[in-house]
Amino acid sequence: MYDQSDPRASLAQAAKPKAGHVHNSYFGSQLSLYYDTEPQVSDENGRTWISRGQNFVIAYTDGKQGGTFARSSQPDEYALIIPDRETSVEITTADGTTTVPGYSVAFVPPGESSIRMLTAGSIVRLFTPRSKDMAEAASNADAFSGSHPNVPPFEAWPEPPGGLKLKWYTLDVPEDPSRFGRIYRCTTFMVNYLTPRVGPRERDKVSPHHHDDFEQCSLALTGTFTHHLRWPWTSDMNVWREDEHLYCESPSVCVIPPPSIHTTTAESSGVNQLVDIFAPPRMDFSLKPGWILNEDDYPMPKS
Repeated sequence: MYDQSDPRASLAQAAKPKAGHVHNSYFGSQLSLYYDTEPQVSDENGRTWISRGQNFVIAYTDGKQGGTFARSSQPDEYALIIPDRETSVEITTADGTTTVPGYSVAFVPPGESSIRMLTAGSIVRLFTPRSKDMAEAASNADAFSGSHPNVPPFEAWPEPPGGLKLKWYTLDVPEDPSRFGRIYRCTTFMVNYLTPRVGPRERDKVSPHHHDDFEQCSLALTGTFTHHLRWPWTSDMNVWREDEHLYCESPSVCVIPPPSIHTTTAESSGVNQLVDIFAPPRMDFSLKPGWILNEDDYPMPKS
């Protein structure tokens, strides 16, 4: 259910679940408050908080100048978000070294790579659970030790014809009211850097909706938010869950599991910046003309 001013109101109806599919169990949300907890890693490179969903791992780092974050035998493509304009990094892959400015999103190929902080600042790295070292280091790793059948196993999207190479994109693009945020995708992730909201969200223009079979990671970078979740009733009252209204400051992450009905309200009087992350990319967003800003670089799966 979207307000008509919301670009998502134009989305095609989601594909119907497979015949006979019923959610026999629910899995609760996961909330990671980086501002109020100790980091999983604290060393000469900076402080890093690590948490996860079923199909992704997120590492939020307050990096020190000169701090280096290397990956050895990285199994698949991973993503990097540099939220602040004042922060810049140097990314080295098998093809060489590239300086990436702040306020950017980068996709780093598998294999050997490193990110070196040219300035102090915050960076966010996104991995799939194939990066087992990161998945095991997550603060909420135990929550994902069992199966969660409401989310299908992760499957990467196709590689570009020329293979995977470092790609980066500025977030400094003109606003377009017909487009929902600023969306970039790769083989493993879709990153939607939403339009920042100044002041609280209007209470008469919220967007309660659900996803039948994929989870959403909502990363709060600045401001405060309340994530509202409600689970559908089924004929089995044993799986019913209470509504949740999860207040959080920044930086923090909320993992919103399917099929919960959810919406998020910005709360602070200042700038409220939220980033929505999906692994693998969303097909419905990808089918909207002009929504994916780098769609020419990454093909969609063949239907």
